[in-house]
Amino acid sequence: MGNTQPHGERAVTRLLYPFAASQTLYHKVLDRESRIRYKHPMTCAGPARSRRSRPAPVPTHAIDDLRFIRETMESAASFTAVPGWGGVMIGITALGAAIIASLRAQVVWWVAVWGLEALCAFAVGASAAFWKARKAQTPLFSRPGRKFVFGLFPPMLAAAALSIVIYRAGVFNLLPGVWLLLYGAGVVTGGAYSVKVVPIMGLCFMFAGMAALLCPPAWANSIMAAGFGGLHILFGTIIARRYGG
Repeated sequence: MGNTQPHGERAVTRLLYPFAASQTLYHKVLDRESRIRYKHPMTCAGPARSRRSRPAPVPTHAIDDLRFIRETMESAASFTAVPGWGGVMIGITALGAAIIASLRAQVVWWVAVWGLEALCAFAVGASAAFWKARKAQTPLFSRPGRKFVFGLFPPMLAAAALSIVIYRAGVFNLLPGVWLLLYGAGVVTGGAYSVKVVPIMGLCFMFAGMAALLCPPAWANSIMAAGFGGLHILFGTIIARRYGG
């Protein structure tokens, strides 16, 4: 009843306009879709590439872990700036000091010559260590380097103090043994943070010091030459060949 168009007219309309119904449906759908409006426009958070390239903040505990790992690796590292060729030079100057000290029989002359040799050896060793560290492009006073110095320094300080006491007491025959023994102890303690051959060298110096304490005083200069001269040349050559100078 709602459709008053006769059946015949509807048939003619379908025949003449075969796409009328579909087009009407199509336009109705588009008209409905076109009425949709967005009240709140969407905001863009920025290009996707820039969002992906932003670095994420590093947590505090991760920074602490990285610092702990770095300090652990530095502590486990060895002090490789021990001067091999510098040790050879120290040995050569020690042999020269032994020859010069034997030219006179005075004890004061002997002590003065070996005292100057100690200062010369310190200057040569420090310069050679600085040159080797610079050649290898490693910091001289890194954590292993500082441990090496702190391990070597106390026995050297004890040797200097005991030398003054022994000199005042007049027991000069103890000086070679004390010097060799405490120098070897310092090399052993400092060499604990260096390559393996360094503490072995320190033990050899300690044995030479014990021999100097037990041997007759007339052998003192020869033992000093064998220790500070021969051992420095021997182990200095080994260090220079195995550990780069």
